[in-house]
Amino acid sequence: MSFRLAIVGRPNVGKSTLFNRLAGSRLALVDDTPGVTRDRRAHAARLQDLRFEVIDTAGLEDATDDSLQGRMRRLTERAVAMADVCLFVIDARAGVTPTDEIFADILRKRSGHVILAANKAEGAAAEPGVYEAFGLGLGDPVQISAEHGEGMNDLYARLMPLADGFEARAEAEAPETDVALPEDDDPDAEALPAYAAPTPERPLQVAVVGRPNAGKSTLINTILGEERLLTGPEAGITRDAIATKWTWQGREIRLVDTAGLRRQARVQEKLEHLAVNDTFRAIQYAQVVVLVLDAEQPLEKQDLTIARKVVDEGRALVIAVNKWDSVQNRTETMALIKDRLQTSLQQIRGVRVVTMSALTGKGVDKLLPTVFEIFDLWNTRVPTGALNRWLSAMLEAHPPPMGSHGKRLTIRYATQAKTRPPTFYLFSSTAGKLPDSYLRYLANGLRDDFGLDGIPIRIHTRSGKNPYA
Repeated sequence: MSFRLAIVGRPNVGKSTLFNRLAGSRLALVDDTPGVTRDRRAHAARLQDLRFEVIDTAGLEDATDDSLQGRMRRLTERAVAMADVCLFVIDARAGVTPTDEIFADILRKRSGHVILAANKAEGAAAEPGVYEAFGLGLGDPVQISAEHGEGMNDLYARLMPLADGFEARAEAEAPETDVALPEDDDPDAEALPAYAAPTPERPLQVAVVGRPNAGKSTLINTILGEERLLTGPEAGITRDAIATKWTWQGREIRLVDTAGLRRQARVQEKLEHLAVNDTFRAIQYAQVVVLVLDAEQPLEKQDLTIARKVVDEGRALVIAVNKWDSVQNRTETMALIKDRLQTSLQQIRGVRVVTMSALTGKGVDKLLPTVFEIFDLWNTRVPTGALNRWLSAMLEAHPPPMGSHGKRLTIRYATQAKTRPPTFYLFSSTAGKLPDSYLRYLANGLRDDFGLDGIPIRIHTRSGKNPYA
Protein backbone atom coordinates (compact mmCIF):
# COMPACT_ATOMS: atom_id res chain seq x y z
CA MET A 1 0.00 0.00 0.00
CA SER A 2 1.63 3.21 -1.13
CA PHE A 3 -0.80 5.66 0.53
CA ARG A 4 -4.08 6.05 2.43
CA LEU A 5 -7.08 7.72 0.83
CA ALA A 6 -9.92 8.93 3.09
CA ILE A 7 -13.29 9.59 1.47
CA VAL A 8 -15.04 12.43 3.31
CA GLY A 9 -18.08 14.59 2.76
CA ARG A 10 -21.62 15.31 3.87
CA PRO A 11 -24.07 12.46 4.50
CA ASN A 12 -25.65 10.84 1.44
CA VAL A 13 -23.26 12.17 -1.20
CA GLY A 14 -22.17 8.67 -2.28
CA LYS A 15 -19.06 8.02 -0.19
CA SER A 16 -19.84 4.37 0.57
CA THR A 17 -20.78 3.67 -3.05
CA LEU A 18 -17.40 5.05 -4.14
CA PHE A 19 -15.68 3.07 -1.37
CA ASN A 20 -17.27 -0.16 -2.63
CA ARG A 21 -16.18 0.60 -6.20
CA LEU A 22 -12.55 1.25 -5.22
CA ALA A 23 -12.51 -1.78 -2.89
CA GLY A 24 -13.96 -3.95 -5.65
CA SER A 25 -16.67 -5.42 -3.42
CA ARG A 26 -19.94 -4.45 -1.74
CA LEU A 27 -18.43 -4.10 1.73
CA ALA A 28 -20.18 -0.98 3.01
CA LEU A 29 -23.94 -0.74 3.43
CA VAL A 30 -25.51 1.57 0.86
CA ASP A 31 -28.99 3.08 1.14
CA ASP A 32 -30.80 6.27 0.20
CA THR A 33 -31.18 7.09 3.91
CA PRO A 34 -28.68 9.78 5.00
CA GLY A 35 -26.18 8.81 7.69
CA VAL A 36 -26.03 5.06 7.03
CA THR A 37 -22.26 4.94 7.68
CA ARG A 38 -21.26 5.72 11.25
CA ASP A 39 -17.86 4.08 11.74
CA ARG A 40 -14.81 4.38 9.55
CA ARG A 41 -13.98 1.33 7.46
CA ALA A 42 -10.65 0.63 5.73
CA HIS A 43 -9.88 -1.82 2.94
CA ALA A 44 -7.33 -2.50 0.24
CA ALA A 45 -8.26 -0.64 -2.95
CA ARG A 46 -7.29 -0.78 -6.57
CA LEU A 47 -7.56 1.80 -9.35
CA GLN A 48 -5.89 0.54 -12.52
CA ASP A 49 -2.25 -0.07 -11.46
CA LEU A 50 -2.54 1.92 -8.22
CA ARG A 51 -2.70 -0.02 -4.94
CA PHE A 52 -3.68 1.88 -1.82
CA GLU A 53 -5.82 1.77 1.33
CA VAL A 54 -9.22 3.44 1.10
CA ILE A 55 -11.11 4.62 4.20
CA ASP A 56 -14.86 5.12 4.25
CA THR A 57 -16.04 7.64 6.82
CA ALA A 58 -19.26 8.87 8.40
CA GLY A 59 -20.90 11.91 6.87
CA LEU A 60 -19.42 15.13 8.19
CA GLU A 61 -21.93 16.75 10.54
CA ASP A 62 -21.86 20.32 11.79
CA ALA A 63 -21.80 19.15 15.42
CA THR A 64 -18.97 19.32 17.96
CA ASP A 65 -20.71 18.17 21.16
CA ASP A 66 -20.95 14.67 22.64
CA SER A 67 -24.04 13.76 20.64
CA LEU A 68 -23.98 10.82 18.25
CA GLN A 69 -23.32 13.19 15.34
CA GLY A 70 -20.51 14.88 17.25
CA ARG A 71 -18.84 11.55 18.03
CA MET A 72 -19.19 10.50 14.39
CA ARG A 73 -17.50 13.74 13.32
CA ARG A 74 -14.56 13.16 15.67
CA LEU A 75 -14.01 9.69 14.19
CA THR A 76 -14.01 11.21 10.71
CA GLU A 77 -11.54 13.89 11.79
CA ARG A 78 -9.20 11.15 13.04
CA ALA A 79 -9.48 9.45 9.65
CA VAL A 80 -8.50 12.73 8.00
CA ALA A 81 -5.50 13.04 10.31
CA MET A 82 -4.22 9.53 9.49
CA ALA A 83 -4.83 9.75 5.72
CA ASP A 84 -2.27 10.84 3.14
CA VAL A 85 -4.92 12.10 0.72
CA CYS A 86 -8.48 13.25 1.37
CA LEU A 87 -11.08 12.80 -1.36
CA PHE A 88 -13.73 15.41 -0.58
CA VAL A 89 -17.00 14.30 -2.19
CA ILE A 90 -19.91 16.62 -2.92
CA ASP A 91 -23.26 15.93 -4.57
CA ALA A 92 -23.12 17.66 -7.97
CA ARG A 93 -26.90 17.49 -8.37
CA ALA A 94 -27.54 19.18 -5.03
CA GLY A 95 -24.81 21.75 -5.63
CA VAL A 96 -22.47 23.25 -3.05
CA THR A 97 -24.15 23.71 0.35
CA PRO A 98 -23.04 25.92 3.25
CA THR A 99 -21.95 22.74 5.06
CA ASP A 100 -19.71 21.83 2.10
CA GLU A 101 -18.08 25.27 2.35
CA ILE A 102 -17.42 24.82 6.08
CA PHE A 103 -15.78 21.44 5.64
CA ALA A 104 -13.80 22.54 2.60
CA ASP A 105 -12.23 25.23 4.79
CA ILE A 106 -11.47 22.62 7.50
CA LEU A 107 -9.81 20.25 5.00
CA ARG A 108 -7.63 23.01 3.58
CA LYS A 109 -6.17 23.51 7.05
CA ARG A 110 -5.91 19.89 8.20
CA SER A 111 -4.99 17.86 5.14
CA GLY A 112 -1.89 18.22 2.99
CA HIS A 113 -3.53 16.76 -0.11
CA VAL A 114 -7.20 17.28 -0.92
CA ILE A 115 -8.91 16.15 -4.12
CA LEU A 116 -12.39 17.50 -4.80
CA ALA A 117 -14.81 15.03 -6.41
CA ALA A 118 -18.21 16.03 -7.77
CA ASN A 119 -20.23 12.82 -7.54
CA LYS A 120 -23.49 12.02 -9.36
CA ALA A 121 -22.14 14.15 -12.22
CA GLU A 122 -23.76 12.16 -15.01
CA GLY A 123 -26.33 14.11 -17.02
CA ALA A 124 -27.03 17.80 -17.59
CA ALA A 125 -28.69 18.23 -14.16
CA ALA A 126 -25.27 18.10 -12.49
CA GLU A 127 -23.58 20.87 -14.54
CA PRO A 128 -24.56 23.81 -12.26
CA GLY A 129 -23.26 21.97 -9.19
CA VAL A 130 -19.96 21.21 -10.92
CA TYR A 131 -19.46 24.88 -11.74
CA GLU A 132 -20.26 25.82 -8.13
CA ALA A 133 -17.57 23.40 -6.92
CA PHE A 134 -14.84 25.58 -8.43
CA GLY A 135 -15.66 28.18 -5.79
CA LEU A 136 -14.57 25.92 -2.92
CA GLY A 137 -10.93 26.75 -3.60
CA LEU A 138 -9.80 23.11 -3.78
CA GLY A 139 -8.84 23.09 -7.43
CA ASP A 140 -10.71 21.64 -10.39
CA PRO A 141 -13.33 19.10 -9.31
CA VAL A 142 -13.09 15.56 -10.67
CA GLN A 143 -16.46 14.71 -12.18
CA ILE A 144 -17.40 11.14 -11.26
CA SER A 145 -20.33 8.80 -10.92
CA ALA A 146 -19.55 6.29 -8.19
CA GLU A 147 -22.66 4.28 -9.01
CA HIS A 148 -21.90 3.92 -12.73
CA GLY A 149 -18.09 4.00 -12.58
CA GLU A 150 -17.71 7.16 -14.67
CA GLY A 151 -14.75 9.47 -14.15
CA MET A 152 -12.44 6.82 -12.66
CA ASN A 153 -9.76 7.58 -15.28
CA ASP A 154 -9.79 11.26 -14.25
CA LEU A 155 -9.50 10.28 -10.60
CA TYR A 156 -6.55 8.02 -11.48
CA ALA A 157 -4.83 10.94 -13.26
CA ARG A 158 -5.12 13.06 -10.10
CA LEU A 159 -3.91 10.31 -7.77
CA MET A 160 -1.01 9.05 -9.87
CA PRO A 161 1.45 11.96 -9.21
CA LEU A 162 0.68 11.82 -5.48
CA ALA A 163 1.18 8.04 -5.42
CA ASP A 164 4.60 8.41 -7.03
CA GLY A 165 5.60 10.90 -4.36
CA PHE A 166 4.42 8.68 -1.50
CA GLU A 167 6.22 5.67 -2.96
CA ALA A 168 9.50 7.58 -3.26
CA ARG A 169 9.12 8.80 0.33
CA ALA A 170 8.45 5.27 1.59
CA GLU A 171 11.57 3.95 -0.14
CA ALA A 172 13.69 6.72 1.37
CA GLU A 173 12.34 6.08 4.87
CA ALA A 174 12.50 2.27 4.66
CA PRO A 175 14.73 0.74 7.36
CA GLU A 176 17.84 -1.25 6.56
CA THR A 177 16.83 -4.87 5.92
CA ASP A 178 20.23 -6.51 5.28
CA VAL A 179 20.58 -7.70 8.85
CA ALA A 180 22.07 -11.00 9.98
CA LEU A 181 19.56 -13.09 11.89
CA PRO A 182 20.47 -15.82 14.39
CA GLU A 183 20.07 -19.32 13.04
CA ASP A 184 18.73 -20.78 16.27
CA ASP A 185 15.05 -20.39 17.07
CA ASP A 186 14.07 -18.16 19.96
CA PRO A 187 13.58 -20.54 22.91
CA ASP A 188 11.06 -18.16 24.45
CA ALA A 189 8.90 -17.98 21.32
CA GLU A 190 5.66 -19.90 21.65
CA ALA A 191 5.52 -22.69 19.08
CA LEU A 192 2.26 -22.97 17.17
CA PRO A 193 1.11 -25.75 14.91
CA ALA A 194 1.31 -24.81 11.25
CA TYR A 195 -2.49 -24.53 10.97
CA ALA A 196 -2.65 -22.05 13.86
CA ALA A 197 -0.15 -19.53 12.58
CA PRO A 198 -2.25 -16.73 11.12
CA THR A 199 -0.44 -14.52 8.63
CA PRO A 200 -1.05 -10.90 7.56
CA GLU A 201 -2.60 -12.27 4.38
CA ARG A 202 -4.79 -14.78 6.24
CA PRO A 203 -5.34 -13.54 9.81
CA LEU A 204 -7.52 -15.27 12.39
CA GLN A 205 -11.09 -14.10 11.73
CA VAL A 206 -12.86 -13.21 14.99
CA ALA A 207 -16.43 -11.90 14.76
CA VAL A 208 -17.89 -10.12 17.80
CA VAL A 209 -21.68 -10.52 17.87
CA GLY A 210 -24.56 -10.05 20.28
CA ARG A 211 -27.73 -8.12 21.00
CA PRO A 212 -27.78 -4.30 20.63
CA ASN A 213 -26.02 -2.35 23.39
CA ALA A 214 -24.25 -5.41 24.82
CA GLY A 215 -20.88 -3.62 24.57
CA LYS A 216 -19.38 -5.15 21.41
CA SER A 217 -17.76 -1.97 20.08
CA THR A 218 -16.54 -0.97 23.54
CA LEU A 219 -14.93 -4.39 23.92
CA ILE A 220 -13.03 -4.07 20.63
CA ASN A 221 -11.89 -0.55 21.51
CA THR A 222 -10.58 -1.85 24.84
CA ILE A 223 -8.72 -4.70 23.11
CA LEU A 224 -7.18 -2.32 20.58
CA GLY A 225 -6.36 0.31 23.18
CA GLU A 226 -7.89 3.14 21.14
CA GLU A 227 -11.26 4.66 20.25
CA ARG A 228 -11.39 2.88 16.92
CA LEU A 229 -15.16 2.29 16.83
CA LEU A 230 -18.07 4.55 17.58
CA THR A 231 -19.63 3.83 20.97
CA GLY A 232 -22.27 5.37 23.19
CA PRO A 233 -25.37 4.71 25.30
CA GLU A 234 -27.62 4.56 22.23
CA ALA A 235 -28.59 1.04 21.14
CA GLY A 236 -27.88 0.03 17.55
CA ILE A 237 -25.03 2.47 16.83
CA THR A 238 -23.07 -0.05 14.75
CA ARG A 239 -24.61 -0.84 11.36
CA ASP A 240 -21.81 -2.15 9.17
CA ALA A 241 -19.62 -5.12 10.00
CA ILE A 242 -16.34 -3.26 10.62
CA ALA A 243 -13.11 -5.27 10.38
CA THR A 244 -9.88 -4.21 12.07
CA LYS A 245 -6.55 -5.99 11.66
CA TRP A 246 -4.46 -6.31 14.79
CA THR A 247 -1.48 -8.27 16.10
CA TRP A 248 -1.61 -9.96 19.50
CA GLN A 249 1.59 -11.59 20.78
CA GLY A 250 2.85 -11.99 17.23
CA ARG A 251 -0.41 -13.51 15.98
CA GLU A 252 -2.42 -11.80 13.27
CA ILE A 253 -6.10 -11.20 14.07
CA ARG A 254 -8.94 -9.62 12.12
CA LEU A 255 -11.53 -8.38 14.62
CA VAL A 256 -14.97 -7.81 13.13
CA ASP A 257 -17.47 -5.63 14.96
CA THR A 258 -21.08 -6.29 13.95
CA ALA A 259 -24.50 -4.75 14.27
CA GLY A 260 -26.62 -5.87 17.21
CA LEU A 261 -29.07 -8.67 16.40
CA ARG A 262 -32.62 -8.16 17.60
CA ARG A 263 -35.42 -10.69 17.32
CA GLN A 264 -36.41 -11.22 13.70
CA ALA A 265 -39.98 -10.08 14.35
CA ARG A 266 -38.73 -6.68 15.52
CA VAL A 267 -36.60 -6.03 12.43
CA GLN A 268 -38.81 -3.87 10.22
CA GLU A 269 -36.69 -1.29 8.42
CA LYS A 270 -34.79 -2.10 5.25
CA LEU A 271 -31.57 -0.65 6.69
CA GLU A 272 -31.73 -2.94 9.73
CA HIS A 273 -32.35 -5.93 7.46
CA LEU A 274 -29.17 -5.02 5.57
CA ALA A 275 -27.23 -4.72 8.84
CA VAL A 276 -28.52 -8.11 10.06
CA ASN A 277 -27.51 -9.78 6.79
CA ASP A 278 -24.06 -8.17 7.12
CA THR A 279 -23.73 -9.67 10.61
CA PHE A 280 -24.74 -13.13 9.38
CA ARG A 281 -22.10 -12.90 6.64
CA ALA A 282 -19.52 -11.99 9.28
CA ILE A 283 -20.46 -15.15 11.23
CA GLN A 284 -20.19 -17.31 8.11
CA TYR A 285 -16.71 -16.04 7.28
CA ALA A 286 -15.43 -16.05 10.87
CA GLN A 287 -13.36 -18.81 12.43
CA VAL A 288 -14.08 -17.88 16.04
CA VAL A 289 -17.21 -16.00 17.12
CA VAL A 290 -17.32 -14.09 20.40
CA LEU A 291 -20.90 -13.76 21.63
CA VAL A 292 -21.12 -10.77 23.99
CA LEU A 293 -23.80 -10.98 26.68
CA ASP A 294 -25.12 -8.29 28.98
CA ALA A 295 -24.50 -9.66 32.48
CA GLU A 296 -27.61 -7.87 33.74
CA GLN A 297 -29.75 -9.85 31.24
CA PRO A 298 -27.67 -12.95 30.48
CA LEU A 299 -28.58 -15.55 27.87
CA GLU A 300 -32.00 -14.36 26.85
CA LYS A 301 -33.84 -16.12 24.03
CA GLN A 302 -32.16 -13.97 21.38
CA ASP A 303 -28.69 -14.76 22.77
CA LEU A 304 -29.41 -18.48 22.48
CA THR A 305 -30.73 -17.98 18.93
CA ILE A 306 -27.45 -16.30 17.97
CA ALA A 307 -25.44 -19.06 19.66
CA ARG A 308 -27.34 -21.75 17.74
CA LYS A 309 -26.68 -19.87 14.50
CA VAL A 310 -22.95 -19.85 15.26
CA VAL A 311 -22.89 -23.56 16.09
CA ASP A 312 -24.99 -24.47 13.05
CA GLU A 313 -22.42 -22.67 10.89
CA GLY A 314 -19.72 -24.82 12.50
CA ARG A 315 -17.83 -21.86 14.02
CA ALA A 316 -15.89 -21.96 17.27
CA LEU A 317 -17.84 -20.12 19.97
CA VAL A 318 -16.65 -18.11 22.99
CA ILE A 319 -19.11 -16.34 25.28
CA ALA A 320 -18.03 -13.03 26.80
CA VAL A 321 -20.21 -11.91 29.71
CA ASN A 322 -19.85 -8.13 29.73
CA LYS A 323 -20.70 -5.66 32.53
CA TRP A 324 -19.72 -8.32 35.07
CA ASP A 325 -18.73 -5.60 37.55
CA SER A 326 -22.41 -4.63 37.89
CA VAL A 327 -23.54 -8.14 38.96
CA GLN A 328 -24.37 -8.52 42.64
CA ASN A 329 -24.77 -12.32 42.98
CA ARG A 330 -22.09 -13.61 40.60
CA THR A 331 -22.27 -17.27 41.68
CA GLU A 332 -26.00 -17.43 41.00
CA THR A 333 -25.65 -15.61 37.66
CA MET A 334 -22.88 -17.91 36.43
CA ALA A 335 -24.88 -20.98 37.46
CA LEU A 336 -27.86 -19.61 35.51
CA ILE A 337 -25.71 -19.09 32.40
CA LYS A 338 -24.23 -22.59 32.52
CA ASP A 339 -27.62 -24.19 33.15
CA ARG A 340 -29.18 -22.45 30.15
CA LEU A 341 -26.23 -23.40 27.96
CA GLN A 342 -26.55 -27.04 28.99
CA THR A 343 -30.31 -27.24 28.46
CA SER A 344 -30.72 -25.02 25.39
CA LEU A 345 -27.48 -25.66 23.48
CA GLN A 346 -27.22 -29.42 23.68
CA GLN A 347 -25.42 -29.81 20.34
CA ILE A 348 -22.29 -28.29 21.90
CA ARG A 349 -20.94 -28.91 25.38
CA GLY A 350 -18.40 -27.05 27.47
CA VAL A 351 -18.65 -23.63 25.82
CA ARG A 352 -15.94 -21.31 27.16
CA VAL A 353 -17.33 -18.42 29.22
CA VAL A 354 -15.22 -15.33 30.02
CA THR A 355 -16.47 -12.67 32.45
CA MET A 356 -15.30 -9.08 32.00
CA SER A 357 -16.04 -5.39 31.98
CA ALA A 358 -15.31 -3.90 28.56
CA LEU A 359 -15.66 -0.38 29.96
CA THR A 360 -13.03 -0.75 32.69
CA GLY A 361 -10.97 -3.43 30.94
CA LYS A 362 -11.12 -5.86 33.87
CA GLY A 363 -11.05 -9.45 32.64
CA VAL A 364 -10.61 -8.51 28.97
CA ASP A 365 -7.06 -9.92 29.03
CA LYS A 366 -8.54 -13.42 29.41
CA LEU A 367 -10.51 -13.25 26.18
CA LEU A 368 -7.86 -13.63 23.47
CA PRO A 369 -6.05 -16.55 25.18
CA THR A 370 -9.44 -18.29 25.30
CA VAL A 371 -10.07 -17.44 21.64
CA PHE A 372 -6.80 -19.08 20.58
CA GLU A 373 -7.40 -22.06 22.88
CA ILE A 374 -10.76 -22.76 21.23
CA PHE A 375 -9.29 -22.06 17.79
CA ASP A 376 -6.67 -24.77 18.36
CA LEU A 377 -9.39 -27.23 19.39
CA TRP A 378 -11.41 -26.28 16.30
CA ASN A 379 -8.40 -27.39 14.24
CA THR A 380 -7.96 -30.73 16.04
CA ARG A 381 -7.12 -33.77 13.92
CA VAL A 382 -7.43 -37.23 15.49
CA PRO A 383 -5.12 -39.90 13.98
CA THR A 384 -7.07 -42.66 12.22
CA GLY A 385 -5.48 -45.41 14.34
CA ALA A 386 -6.34 -43.72 17.62
CA LEU A 387 -9.83 -42.93 16.35
CA ASN A 388 -10.61 -46.56 15.49
CA ARG A 389 -9.16 -47.91 18.74
CA TRP A 390 -11.46 -45.48 20.53
CA LEU A 391 -14.38 -46.58 18.34
CA SER A 392 -13.81 -50.25 19.20
CA ALA A 393 -13.90 -49.45 22.91
CA MET A 394 -17.09 -47.41 22.50
CA LEU A 395 -18.79 -50.19 20.52
CA GLU A 396 -17.79 -52.77 23.11
CA ALA A 397 -19.06 -50.66 25.99
CA HIS A 398 -22.39 -49.90 24.28
CA PRO A 399 -23.06 -51.78 21.04
CA PRO A 400 -25.33 -50.16 18.42
CA PRO A 401 -29.05 -50.97 18.78
CA MET A 402 -30.95 -53.63 16.86
CA GLY A 403 -32.20 -52.72 13.40
CA SER A 404 -35.71 -53.20 12.02
CA HIS A 405 -34.61 -56.44 10.33
CA GLY A 406 -33.84 -58.01 13.71
CA LYS A 407 -30.06 -57.81 13.38
CA ARG A 408 -27.73 -55.55 15.32
CA LEU A 409 -26.49 -52.48 13.43
CA THR A 410 -22.75 -52.49 12.79
CA ILE A 411 -20.03 -49.87 12.31
CA ARG A 412 -16.92 -51.07 10.49
CA TYR A 413 -14.56 -48.15 10.97
CA ALA A 414 -14.33 -44.35 11.31
CA THR A 415 -12.21 -41.62 9.81
CA GLN A 416 -11.88 -37.87 10.23
CA ALA A 417 -12.69 -36.11 6.96
CA LYS A 418 -11.74 -32.55 7.90
CA THR A 419 -11.19 -30.02 10.66
CA ARG A 420 -12.82 -26.63 11.27
CA PRO A 421 -14.93 -28.11 12.84
CA PRO A 422 -13.76 -31.70 13.37
CA THR A 423 -15.90 -33.84 11.06
CA PHE A 424 -16.00 -37.64 11.28
CA TYR A 425 -17.45 -40.34 9.04
CA LEU A 426 -18.73 -43.74 10.19
CA PHE A 427 -18.71 -46.51 7.59
CA SER A 428 -21.25 -49.31 7.77
CA SER A 429 -23.60 -51.21 5.48
CA THR A 430 -26.41 -50.04 7.76
CA ALA A 431 -25.02 -46.56 8.48
CA GLY A 432 -28.15 -44.68 7.53
CA LYS A 433 -30.15 -46.54 10.17
CA LEU A 434 -28.07 -45.46 13.18
CA PRO A 435 -30.37 -43.45 15.50
CA ASP A 436 -29.51 -39.88 16.52
CA SER A 437 -29.25 -40.95 20.17
CA TYR A 438 -26.37 -43.31 19.34
CA LEU A 439 -24.60 -40.62 17.30
CA ARG A 440 -24.88 -38.30 20.30
CA TYR A 441 -23.36 -41.03 22.46
CA LEU A 442 -20.39 -41.20 20.09
CA ALA A 443 -20.09 -37.39 19.91
CA ASN A 444 -19.98 -37.12 23.70
CA GLY A 445 -17.36 -39.87 23.77
CA LEU A 446 -15.22 -37.89 21.33
CA ARG A 447 -15.49 -34.82 23.55
CA ASP A 448 -14.57 -36.79 26.68
CA ASP A 449 -11.70 -38.85 25.29
CA PHE A 450 -10.07 -36.34 22.95
CA GLY A 451 -10.73 -33.13 24.89
CA LEU A 452 -13.08 -31.58 22.32
CA ASP A 453 -15.39 -29.76 24.72
CA GLY A 454 -16.54 -26.35 23.56
CA ILE A 455 -16.52 -26.82 19.77
CA PRO A 456 -19.03 -28.21 17.26
CA ILE A 457 -18.50 -31.81 16.14
CA ARG A 458 -19.95 -33.28 12.98
CA ILE A 459 -20.60 -37.04 12.63
CA HIS A 460 -21.86 -38.36 9.31
CA THR A 461 -22.60 -41.92 8.25
CA ARG A 462 -21.71 -43.61 4.98
CA SER A 463 -22.49 -47.01 3.59
CA GLY A 464 -19.63 -48.91 2.01
CA LYS A 465 -20.01 -50.47 -1.42
CA ASN A 466 -21.38 -54.02 -1.49
CA PRO A 467 -19.09 -56.09 -3.77
CA TYR A 468 -21.96 -58.54 -4.42
CA ALA A 469 -24.51 -55.91 -5.39
